Parts: sequence; C-alpha cells; structure tokens
Amino acid sequence: MTAFGDLRVGAELPPLVRGPLTPLHLMRFSAAIENWHRIHYDERFAVEHDGLPGLLVSGSWKQHLVAQMLRAWAGPDGWMSRLELQFRRMNVAGDTLTAWGRIAELDEAGGVAVVRCDVGIRDAHGTESSPGRATCLLALPGGPPARPGVA
Repeated sequence: MTAFGDLRVGAELPPLVRGPLTPLHLMRFSAAIENWHRIHYDERFAVEHDGLPGLLVSGSWKQHLVAQMLRAWAGPDGWMSRLELQFRRMNVAGDTLTAWGRIAELDEAGGVAVVRCDVGIRDAHGTESSPGRATCLLALPGGPPARPGVA
C-alpha cells in the first residue's frame, strides 16, 4: 500500500512493462472489448488498405495499461479517480510498451490524499506515444479507505 506521508512531488511510480506485443495479444484484446476494426488483427488490411505501419495497439489497451499501473501503485485502499490520455503516436505489434507515472501534485480533500500524476506510454526506445494526467485518491494515516467522489 502506498503511504501518503512517504510521497514526494517528482517521485516516479513503479513502471509497468508489457511486450513485445504479438498479433495474438492485439486480437484477443480487440475481441474482449468487441472492437472489430481490422487494423488491430488483420495485418494485410492494416498495411495495404489503410497504409499503416502494422497492426495497431488499441488506444483502449494503452489506457488500460496505465490504469493497471496506477491501481497497483495505489493499493487496495487507493482509488484512481481520473485518467486522461492523448494518443499522439501509433504503437504496433512487436512493440514493448511501458506505462510510467510521476507525482505532479499532492493535496488533501474530503479526508483523503489527492495525488495528481503525469502519466504515459513509452516504447522500448523511450518514445512517448500517449502522455496524460491521472488523479489517485489515497487513504490518510488512520483514515478510511479512499472512495470515488472526493476529487
């Protein structure tokens, strides 16, 4: 569990790395969320028809990766209350992606700690594809678990 008193602005969150992503990974995630756009599972279509560099990693999958990292960091008494990502670059099958986070602001509201973070997705070369911001709520020492609706 993350303790509010131990947090500092500028501190890095533990990253979450996935990959290299295979076409099977991309197809299975697309099927799970019922996203049937062929650019996620039909490489010939993606490259020849749409002129893409390969099978695209779904933006929803990248958002899920960041949410998974934040949830693991916040712990069972924490709550991810907000996540915003921008999709600025494509990621494709074969990429290894890292969800990263850095504490940008610390505050208290409604009896819980409010932690605002810069977050994003980088490939194995360190190229940022999906920068964003997130807000997590953490329990204060001796306080109740954080819940939605505070910040």
